[in-house]
Amino acid sequence: MAMLLFSHGGEWSPRKLRVELRALILAMVTLALLLPLSSANSEGDALHALRRSLKDPSNVLQSWDPTLVNPCTWFHVTCNSDNSVIRVDLGNARLSGSLVPELGSLQNLQYLELYKNSITGHIPPELGNLKALVSLDLYHNNFTGSIPSSLGNLSNLSFLRLNNNMLTGRIPRQLTTISTLKVVDFSNNDLCGTIPVTGSFTRLQAKSFENNPRLNGPELEGFVPYEMSCF
Repeated sequence: MAMLLFSHGGEWSPRKLRVELRALILAMVTLALLLPLSSANSEGDALHALRRSLKDPSNVLQSWDPTLVNPCTWFHVTCNSDNSVIRVDLGNARLSGSLVPELGSLQNLQYLELYKNSITGHIPPELGNLKALVSLDLYHNNFTGSIPSSLGNLSNLSFLRLNNNMLTGRIPRQLTTISTLKVVDFSNNDLCGTIPVTGSFTRLQAKSFENNPRLNGPELEGFVPYEMSCF
């Protein structure tokens, strides 16, 4: 029989200590299991905010049910083994409406594919928070406003295609610091100023910038100012 070690001061017995340790371990395991669910729920909230902001005549977002535990069972959404969203594939889906800043909370997102829709409004600067992003494809939409300089924070970005929109303003120089950039397409917009030629932009071809009537380039340091022809 186990000996109880209670003294007049109320010290712990081995038996009670074991019970308390089991309870503590159970609580820690439960917390570890709930943390991914909490993350998945916040990602589901972000994607549902996007759904509310879009018009979807073909009902491609019909499965995006916010009452589910996480968005990993939704069509056009891919998750990793931790139930965190890594892909959103909604290209050529007949969507209209606008993007939402909540997309910037998808911390493990690698691919955001929204090309060939009719999405309007500005590109949210919060997309610059998506540090895992590899591909941002927003081409063939109706985006307006400028290219957010915050996209220069996307240190893993390889593909940046924003062509065939109605974007204005200068090309942010911050983008030239992304060493992983392989494919960039800003053609068929209304960008202005000059084309940066430093950093990763030294590898880009002229066709990446064509059909921007107010865009001059390439930028020649000391000869063509960055601020040129941008009104």
